[in-house]
Amino acid sequence: MAELTTHLLLVRHGENDYVVEGRLAGRTPGVHLNAKGRGQAQAMVARLADIPVAAIYSSPLERCRETAAPLAEARSLPVRTHPGLLEVDYGEWQGGKLKELGKTPEWQRVQHHPSRFRFPGGETLREMQNRLVDTVETIRADHPGEVVAVFGHSDPIKSVLAFYLGTPIDLFQRIMIDPTSVSIVALREAGCAILRINDAGPLPDLKPPADKRDEAQAQPEGGCT
Repeated sequence: MAELTTHLLLVRHGENDYVVEGRLAGRTPGVHLNAKGRGQAQAMVARLADIPVAAIYSSPLERCRETAAPLAEARSLPVRTHPGLLEVDYGEWQGGKLKELGKTPEWQRVQHHPSRFRFPGGETLREMQNRLVDTVETIRADHPGEVVAVFGHSDPIKSVLAFYLGTPIDLFQRIMIDPTSVSIVALREAGCAILRINDAGPLPDLKPPADKRDEAQAQPEGGCT
């Protein structure tokens, strides 16, 4: 029996004023999409029109839920919030201006050796990555053979991609994730493939294969064994 592949669409939330102002929103409550972000969320409906999304998950934070809402309404699907998809706990850095944080000695550490850095009063990026990968694997197990849209945050999405690419967390900042970009990971028990990273263009056909023979041919090649 062919093993089913789950496709996860990792979607970063739309633009908000913290992005425009260069501030670290983190887990700050009440950070909503701005006008541009709301337009980006609406555009996601048309962009995913031909993708057979079977379930929608989101970080509990408002900016992610608001980005997921138009797609959920169009597909008559609930938005399932999951605490494992939360933004990094930046601790005392939360709400800070990136320009000011960039002047601190700690900023160089988090940029060049993030695996060894704990945000003051917050979590480490290794802890965040473990949390995100555990959550993604749970979603995969709950949705075999389905396409699932997962709405989240920049650093968490980077960390998931780094894990499945086999890239050390110390190098994960080389991955760029823009607002409402889509990254696609194809997962099965015995392997995985990265189909898109930070994509803003046309997406591949992810319709389920017609029969088991097609399913066997559709398995991702290589990687993540």
